[in-house]
Amino acid sequence: MTGIFNLDHRPVHGSVEHLQPGLRCLTASNASPMTFTGTRTYLVGEGEVALVDPGPDDPAHLAAILAALAPGEQITHILLTHSHVDHSAGVRALQAATGAPVYAFGRSTAGRSPRMEALAAQGLGGGEGIDHTFEPDRILVDGARLHGPGWTFEALQTPGHISNHLCFLWLEGQAIFSGDHVMGWATTLVSPPDGDLGAFMVSLTHLRSKAEGCILYPGHGAPVYEPLPLIDHIIAHRRMRETQILEALQSRDTAAAGLTQVLYKETPTALHAAAERNVFAHLIDLSERGLVRFEGALSPSATFKLAR
Repeated sequence: MTGIFNLDHRPVHGSVEHLQPGLRCLTASNASPMTFTGTRTYLVGEGEVALVDPGPDDPAHLAAILAALAPGEQITHILLTHSHVDHSAGVRALQAATGAPVYAFGRSTAGRSPRMEALAAQGLGGGEGIDHTFEPDRILVDGARLHGPGWTFEALQTPGHISNHLCFLWLEGQAIFSGDHVMGWATTLVSPPDGDLGAFMVSLTHLRSKAEGCILYPGHGAPVYEPLPLIDHIIAHRRMRETQILEALQSRDTAAAGLTQVLYKETPTALHAAAERNVFAHLIDLSERGLVRFEGALSPSATFKLAR
């Protein structure tokens, strides 16, 4: 453990974990600084099984998923938290193998705000592995429910990390599959225009309203057995970062890169590019709230200053 975060996760890639009655999990072998120990794929129920997040396009991971099924079992529903390729690229092969429909909030741009649409039109891409080919078979709005033998899911729309992000509340299991919205190993990257910090903060409150008494099963890392302190920590961390940005802008006007150098001086430089995207997300949110203004076109290289 490091503070509130759990960095001790050591899954065996390709092996089935039985997390609670009616819930199996496999971890793909795509570990990286951004995916931690790999993408987690969850199998819910018995007989007619719902799957949450197929993971990357990896034949070995697909084979492990299919091998985890008992004789006579079938995957009848594929649920996707969001369409970053480490979660969604395996959809096509899994669907070909099972014939199961895919349920999600929408395509990769679904739910994007007008401001983020304008940034995307300028060519400002986040570059965090968006699956631009993803197309769900069924659209799930906030509060929509899916039913199967032993499982009922309620879709929770949680944009922020990406605009089409969903969490899934599993009522019988008193658990929430939280995708990349809240994870127990690190704070979540919010990278415009696909990520939206204002939406992310609203979504944290939405998730918190549903999380009491639940276990969180995130897209990466170990289960979170006490979600409310973690969610509160993430909210406080974002507010702290916002305060730091406003304080830094009291000294000088600067671009996102300059703020990153100041705020993340203890962070390895290899992670500064991702940190700069988080800073830029804060600057967009602060400008929308009238606390910060910028010169020229909105971009990470724009000069930001306090609104006086």
